[in-house]
Amino acid sequence: MAEKLHIIEHSFGITRAERECANGHKAICLWFTGLSGSGKSTLANQVEQELFAKGIKTFVLDGDNVRNGLSKGLTFSAHDRDENLRRIGEVAKLMCNAGLVVLAAFVSPFIRERQMLRDLLGSSFYEIFVDTSIEVCEQRDVKGLYKKARAGEISNFTGISSPFEAPLSPEIHLVTAAQTLDESVNLVLENILPKIQLSN
Repeated sequence: MAEKLHIIEHSFGITRAERECANGHKAICLWFTGLSGSGKSTLANQVEQELFAKGIKTFVLDGDNVRNGLSKGLTFSAHDRDENLRRIGEVAKLMCNAGLVVLAAFVSPFIRERQMLRDLLGSSFYEIFVDTSIEVCEQRDVKGLYKKARAGEISNFTGISSPFEAPLSPEIHLVTAAQTLDESVNLVLENILPKIQLSN
């Protein structure tokens, strides 16, 4: 506790509102949550391309990419998974303060974790539930993770040996079995574009 007394945050001369004005849009964090293989990264990537094409300043934060850098030293224990999400939330907050639209694609299986992120990011946090059945995710199994989890090679794997707690009231609920990729992307854009427009 004593060490924290020496930490004094610096106030800078350019505000978030000024950065948003310079970028021509508001900042927001689009948080894609769902099972591994649900299509979170694919959706985030496609939505980013559409936003970028409209001149919107964006950046994607994705699970494996973060694990190879920012969270390289963390394991997949419950504590370290929480810490991983906390770090990502802090990075997303910094990026929002820089005026960017952040697209974060992470399993983030527990309600308490996502509430922590909502508390951290406040009104910038926009939860998108990529609702894909475990059966479909296992059929895809692009990384072979479900097969390993079923064989007991991966412990605490979401959907197999660890639960996924579905969002209770996400800002957007994408039911992928009933929507094409393009339809899901369009639904996100229809909801997001009005949110990031600057008021005149």
